[in-house]
Amino acid sequence: MGDMANLFGTGRFAQPSGQEEATDEAQEAADEAAEEVRLRLAVDGGDAEAMSVLGAMLLRRGDFEGAESHLRAATAAGDRAAANNLGVLLHQRGYADEAAGWWRIAAVAGSVPAAHALGRHFRERGDEPAAEYWLCQSAEQGHVLGAYALADLLEHRGDDTGAERWMRAAAERGHREAAYRLARTLDRRAGEAGRAGQSGRRAGQGRDGERDGGRAGASGGDLGADSGTGEVEQWYRQAAARGHRRAALQLGAILEKRGELKEAGRWYLTSAKDGEARAACALGFLLRDAGDTESAAVWWLRAAQDGDGNAANALGALHAERGETQTAERWYRAAMDAGDDNGAYNLGLLCAEQGRTAPAEQWYRRAAYAGHREASNALAVLLLRAGDQTGAEPWFSKAAEAGSVDAAFNLGILHAGRGEEKVALRWYERAAAAGHTEAALQVGIARLRAGDERDAERFLRCAAGGGSAEAAYRLATLLDARRPPAPAHELGEPEQGKSECEEWYERAASQGHRRAQVRVGMLAAARGDVVEAARWYREAAEAGSRNGAFNLGLLLAREGSEPEAVVWWRRAADAGHGRAALRLALVFARRGELAEGQRWADLAVSLGPVEVGKRAARLRDALRQELSA
Repeated sequence: MGDMANLFGTGRFAQPSGQEEATDEAQEAADEAAEEVRLRLAVDGGDAEAMSVLGAMLLRRGDFEGAESHLRAATAAGDRAAANNLGVLLHQRGYADEAAGWWRIAAVAGSVPAAHALGRHFRERGDEPAAEYWLCQSAEQGHVLGAYALADLLEHRGDDTGAERWMRAAAERGHREAAYRLARTLDRRAGEAGRAGQSGRRAGQGRDGERDGGRAGASGGDLGADSGTGEVEQWYRQAAARGHRRAALQLGAILEKRGELKEAGRWYLTSAKDGEARAACALGFLLRDAGDTESAAVWWLRAAQDGDGNAANALGALHAERGETQTAERWYRAAMDAGDDNGAYNLGLLCAEQGRTAPAEQWYRRAAYAGHREASNALAVLLLRAGDQTGAEPWFSKAAEAGSVDAAFNLGILHAGRGEEKVALRWYERAAAAGHTEAALQVGIARLRAGDERDAERFLRCAAGGGSAEAAYRLATLLDARRPPAPAHELGEPEQGKSECEEWYERAASQGHRRAQVRVGMLAAARGDVVEAARWYREAAEAGSRNGAFNLGLLLAREGSEPEAVVWWRRAADAGHGRAALRLALVFARRGELAEGQRWADLAVSLGPVEVGKRAARLRDALRQELSA
C-alpha cells in the first residue's frame, strides 16, 4: 500500500485521462463547497467582504435569489465590488435602470468594472456623452473592456485618432477583437495610401479579372492588402493566436501574398475549421494551385454550402473544366443566389462556349447591369459579332470606364475600323498604360507612322516584353535601321556577339513570326552559317512565307540541290513571288523546256516588281522567238 502511495505521489503511475479529468472536477467541486462553507461562516459573523465574495459566487452559479441578499448586505456595508455585482444581477434580471444606479454608486467609489458597465448602459440608451465619460473613466484606469468599448464609441462618432489610441491600448492588453480591428484600420489606411499613389501614376486604371471571378474575391475583397509595415501583420497574428477566425483569415492572405504558402495554409485551415467560409474558399484556391484539386473541391464545397459565392463559382469552373456542364451551371446559379455577379457572368461564358448565344447574352446582360465590367465587355463583343455596333459601343465604354483593359482595347479597334484614328489611339494608349500588349503594339505602330521613333521604341519594347512577336519584329527592324554597318571580319578574329536587334529578331522568329524567321535566316547566311539559315528559311516557308521559300531555294541552288530548289521556287511563285517565277523561267530555259520557261516568264512579268518584270519580258521574248524559229 505504501509503495502504491509513493508511485501516485511521484506522478510515475499513469492514470487514465478520463479518470484524471473526473478526479480534477471532483476536487474542484469539493474545494468550491469547502470555500462556500467557509464564506457562509464568515457571513454569519458579519464579514462584509465574505458577503460580497459569496454573492459573486452564487451569481456566477445562477442563484440570483441567494446572491441578491448577500450582495445587498455587502453593498450596504460599503463594498464597491458588491455594488457592481448587484448591478450585474439586476441587469440580468431585466432591471436596467436600477442596475445603473448601483453601478453609479460603485463607479463613484472607484470600481473600474462598474464604470465600464455604466458606460455600456448609457451607450445602449443613446446617451453618448455620458457613455464616453464613464468609459473613459474605466479605460484610463486600465480596464481593457472599457478601452475597447471607448474605442468603438469614438470610431462610431468619427474620431479616428481617439479610436485608434484606445483600440491600441485594448489590443496591447490582449483584447483579440481590438487587435483585429486595429489591424484592419492600419491595413485599410495603407491600402488607401497605395491606391492614391497608383491613381496619381495611372489615373485609376485597373487590371482585368479572371474567368472564374478572380483570386482576390476568393479571399474576401481586400484581403492581404499591402500594408507597407509589419505592424498590421503583428496585430492580425496576435488576434489569430487568441482564436479570432477573421484575423486568421487575414493573416493567411498576407502570408500567401508574400509567398509563405505553408504557414498561410495553416492559418486558413484554422479559420476554416472555426467556420469562416472565406477561409475555406481561400484554402481551396491554395490547394488547387498546389495541384490538389480534390481537396480544393472539398473546401470549396464547405464554403459554398455556407453561402460563399466565390467558392460556388470555383466549383462551377472546376466542373466546367471537366465537361460537367450541368453541375457547373448549378454551382454558377448558387453563386448568383449568394449575391455573386460572377455567377451570371460565368453562366454567360458557359452558354457562349456551347454556342447558345441568346442565353449567353441574357446572362451577360444580367451581370453587366449589376456592374460587372468583364460581362459588359463580353456582352459588347457578342453584340459586335452579331453586327450590332451601335449596341456594342456603350457596353465597351461602360466596361472601359470601370477599368476593363480589354474593353479599352476593343474600343480602340472599334474606332479604328471607322477611320477615327485619333480616338482609337486614345483608347489604345489607355489600355497600353495598363499593360495591354496588343494595345502597346498599336501605339508603337502609330508612333512609327508619326515619325516619333523614340516613343515608338518605348511602346514596342513594352509590347515585345509582353510576348508580342509582331512588336519584337518591328522593334528589331527599328534597331536594325539604326545599326552602323558591321566592320569587315578578318580571318582569325573572334566573331562579334549578336546585336540587340538580332536578339529581338530571334525572339520573334521563335514565336513563329515568318518575316522574322526569314530575317534571322538572312543574318545566319551572312555569317556563313548555311545550316542555321536553311533551318529558319524552311520553317518560314513551311508556315507559308513566300520569301522564306524563295530564299531557301537560293540556298539549295548554291549548295547544288537545284531540283529541291525548284520545288520551293514553285511554292513561292504560286504564292505570288515574282523573282521565284523568274528563277523558274531561267531554270526551264536552261534545261531546254522553252514552253515551260515562257509560262513562268509570263507569270514573272505579271507579278513584278518592275526590274523583275523587265528581265522576265526580255527572257519571254527571246523564248518566244526561239519557239517560233
